[in-house]
Amino acid sequence: PGASQELLTEAGLYADRMSINLEMPTEAGLKLLAPDKSHDDVKMPLGFIKDTITQFKDEKKTGLIKSIPKFVPAGQSTQMVIGATPETDMEIMYSANQYYKDFSLKRVYYSGYIPISYDDRMPVIGSQPPLLRENRLYQTDWLMRFYGFEVQELLNLKNPHLDTDIDPKLSWALRNFDQFPIDINTADYKMILRVPGIGVRSAQKIVQARRFGRLRSDQLQKIGISYNRAKHFIRCADSVYQLANPEAVHIKNLILNDSSSKYLKVPQNQLSLF
Repeated sequence: PGASQELLTEAGLYADRMSINLEMPTEAGLKLLAPDKSHDDVKMPLGFIKDTITQFKDEKKTGLIKSIPKFVPAGQSTQMVIGATPETDMEIMYSANQYYKDFSLKRVYYSGYIPISYDDRMPVIGSQPPLLRENRLYQTDWLMRFYGFEVQELLNLKNPHLDTDIDPKLSWALRNFDQFPIDINTADYKMILRVPGIGVRSAQKIVQARRFGRLRSDQLQKIGISYNRAKHFIRCADSVYQLANPEAVHIKNLILNDSSSKYLKVPQNQLSLF
């Protein structure tokens, strides 16, 4: 922020990616810590870089100029500091979503705040950085960018904070359990992506493989899905698994009680280097 457009243009001709950091997720949070700062100071260069990227691409398409240099070919990004100000997860991700849309960002980075000075407005020195929260925000960001979720589905006034004991995809599935189970052999790709335990590559493999016959549970496991988690939300050619108590809370407890579950005993503190 504060750099001239000439300097931004010059930098963009050399850099693969440029990052102009938002710092605080909301204008209110920024004003709390730095009353003289404004998000407009970030929005202006972000907008300029976005427009310049478009301009260079358009000039290349016309073919009128023989050689067009690359301008920030890997796009632009920003960073938000998490935990220094009292925003909810909903406020953080709504802000990120808006910046993705308005400035065509490639990435938003979430950095847990580590106290380094005494200030009544901020967490005290010695407070643990919110590493688990940071991880959940990245998972939510991933769902928005690659899994087709809208931010309002994952976070809203009824659910303004992400769960700490389960990831946001599982949390959404349990809140919308009426949409499950799905038939893995007939469901569309977008719905398969929403099944806990199935990633993007596995979903693509499922859609390709089922063209040659109905898929069984052993085939799904060979494809690479996390079957112990996904089995609560799908049906396949040889499905026999059926819960005696198919309630969302019961399923959550089954997953959390699984000794191999990655959701069990998630470390919340950063390891000491000394």
